[in-house]
Amino acid sequence: MAIEINKEVSRGKVEQRMVYESGNEMAAYAAHQINYHVMGYFPISPSTEVAQFLDLMKANGQHDIKLIPADGEHGSAGICYGASAAGGRVFNATSSNGYLYMLEQMPVQSGTRFPMVMNLVCRSVSGPLDIHGDHSDLYFALNTGWPILMCRDPQAVYDMNIMALKLAEDPQVRLPVLVASDGYFTSHQKRRVQTFAHRTDVHAFVGEHSPEGFKHVLDRNNPITVGPYMNEPDYINNCYQQSMAMYNAGEVFDRIRTEYAELTGRDYPILDLYRMDDAEVAVFLMNSASEIIKDVVDQLRAKGIKAGSIAPNMIRPFPAKEIAEALRGVKAVTIGDRADSYGGHGGNMTNEIKAALFTQGVRDTLVISRIYGLGGKDFYAEDGHHLFELAIEAAQSGKVEVPFDYWGHTPGDPEKAPKRVLEPLKYEELKTGLITVDRDETTGKLKVKVPPVRQLTKKPKRLAPGHGACPGCGIFSGLELFFKGIEGDIVALYQTGCAMVVTTGFPYSSHKATYIHNLFQNGAATLSGVVEMFWERKRRGELDQYGLKDDFTFVMITGDGGMDIGMGPAIGSALRNHKMIILEYDNEGYMNTGAQMSYSTPLGHRTSTSNVGKHQGGKLFHHKDTAQIMAATNISYVFTGSESLPQDLLRKAAKAQYYAQNVGLVYGKILISCPLNWLSEEKIGQTLIDEAVNTCFFPMYEVEEGVTTITYNPEEKGKRIPLGDWLKNMGKTKHMTRPEYAEALKSFEDEVERRWLRLKAKHENMYL
Repeated sequence: MAIEINKEVSRGKVEQRMVYESGNEMAAYAAHQINYHVMGYFPISPSTEVAQFLDLMKANGQHDIKLIPADGEHGSAGICYGASAAGGRVFNATSSNGYLYMLEQMPVQSGTRFPMVMNLVCRSVSGPLDIHGDHSDLYFALNTGWPILMCRDPQAVYDMNIMALKLAEDPQVRLPVLVASDGYFTSHQKRRVQTFAHRTDVHAFVGEHSPEGFKHVLDRNNPITVGPYMNEPDYINNCYQQSMAMYNAGEVFDRIRTEYAELTGRDYPILDLYRMDDAEVAVFLMNSASEIIKDVVDQLRAKGIKAGSIAPNMIRPFPAKEIAEALRGVKAVTIGDRADSYGGHGGNMTNEIKAALFTQGVRDTLVISRIYGLGGKDFYAEDGHHLFELAIEAAQSGKVEVPFDYWGHTPGDPEKAPKRVLEPLKYEELKTGLITVDRDETTGKLKVKVPPVRQLTKKPKRLAPGHGACPGCGIFSGLELFFKGIEGDIVALYQTGCAMVVTTGFPYSSHKATYIHNLFQNGAATLSGVVEMFWERKRRGELDQYGLKDDFTFVMITGDGGMDIGMGPAIGSALRNHKMIILEYDNEGYMNTGAQMSYSTPLGHRTSTSNVGKHQGGKLFHHKDTAQIMAATNISYVFTGSESLPQDLLRKAAKAQYYAQNVGLVYGKILISCPLNWLSEEKIGQTLIDEAVNTCFFPMYEVEEGVTTITYNPEEKGKRIPLGDWLKNMGKTKHMTRPEYAEALKSFEDEVERRWLRLKAKHENMYL
């Protein structure tokens, strides 16, 4: 389909300007023009950029949106619900499993009729983990009660975001609205986009914010009860009203898009019909693929084949009548679903279109269902030709040979089945006997014997070389040092994060020992299930056949913000006191999604969601002390560690193993360098870690059976340095040494000192 610039440039009544941006940028741009009150968010690829762009604009003073970083997507959904209930305009963006983590909140918001706009940047749902675009998350949204607008390109992302708010706030609708675009295909690819030149024109279109038109919780003269308990007669009535509002949304959107077309020259009818007037065969696709199929239609038309394509601009409410009418007279249609409804003999769109045809009395159109493009698999014109060939064959024969199948999958070859490359680690190599831990029967304290590191060099690494981490990444040198202090066999669980992503690119794995992955928020709970199953199966004698010479040590590796979204299950596991180790590698950010702020990011530090500009100086609140939080659960052993003190970390690893095998849960936290996040030179990672310890920002201590002991005191060693000496060597904190950020630096210094003095007090008094 050739591009004609005169057709690309819309002629409308308002002044517009042309930009060249991606879908994520246009979602953020529309949000900043609307100037929402609140955005609650949590980073997840590929939607993360939306919050990043808004934070950067916030730092430069381009909007007044209050950006609230949540501890996970479930929390971000709660923030948005509360903000909406308080009468303001609310915005969010998410993807994939992040959306599923929100899912509990979605019907609550629609069922209580509080409007907002959320962008779903569509991505594969794990497991296994895949971060590329398909519609498997979108299909979970179909039954949540949110109208759903579809975006085939960045222009549509911008336009739909403007129209979505007007739709959400319409008195006949009053529902939260979902704006769906394809991850990476639309979210990251730049295209020519026209926008309103002036924010005032945007406000004139969507209408000025006026919460007086509906109830909210901040009207002290009119108190209300939100989300009450209902018995069945009232509940079914509430659902009926919500259902009517959803169907109203279709009619209201039709009116809004007509008004928008008059202003901008761009029209978004409920269905985007391409050469369907006399079509005999058709293909139905959604979003980005629906543009590619138009080229195929043109090519087939040139051969005399009456082909056409259908793409919806709205799928909730589902345009059943419009689709049935568009297909009336069509001999055969192939419906491409970018997600499967497992066991449903077709994807969601297939089954809904079949129902629409039946309901509207269209009996002669043959329907072929194909699942395509999963996990971000590209859709090319050749794929479009195949979908049309299926419809053409059915139209000619009058029957469908294979009603449902996948397209684009490949048959397995037994000769190419993954084979073991590395032999399992030998127990005798892992159990060196050089490290011993015993409890003194007189004092009750542990006696730990750890040799110098050089004596442990023959101990095999538990991670094979060949992972894909960034140059200078401190994760694996830190983990390997810790694992040197662990004797015998382990079972390791890695939460989503850099350490997981860069070591397990199928069909390869860097893990020599048994490895499990689960998502950020549920790692501790998952490993606790593994632990308890181990002990129960061992009790029943079911593991004798595997030749275990000793009990496993169970270790969960977390980092990249995993102790934000995963803190709840971690605390739960600690309170239940499962025999396992949780080890956090702290790189001070969400690095697997590209350097966003986490709760472990210190005050004032720059990340992609705590930018530095004339209106903002990095992160606005202090960092989270996860070690102290976990110590408050009264588990047997908590420690901090660092590569800069290898003997100290080895000793703590040995103690951690003893407690995890004999008493209960252990929590450890090691600081690791991240040149990408810290904006530092790769070669100075070790120096930066050493400086972080010697500033007392990251103190070395342990809490053993409730008693705190500082294991390295830089003041006693005469090595304590000013905080600024550490900050000046990292690009993310250089601004803090400038005079205009003196107040933030002072606040950071005071907090570091307060925590250090409190730690010293605990060290000096065993009852603190």
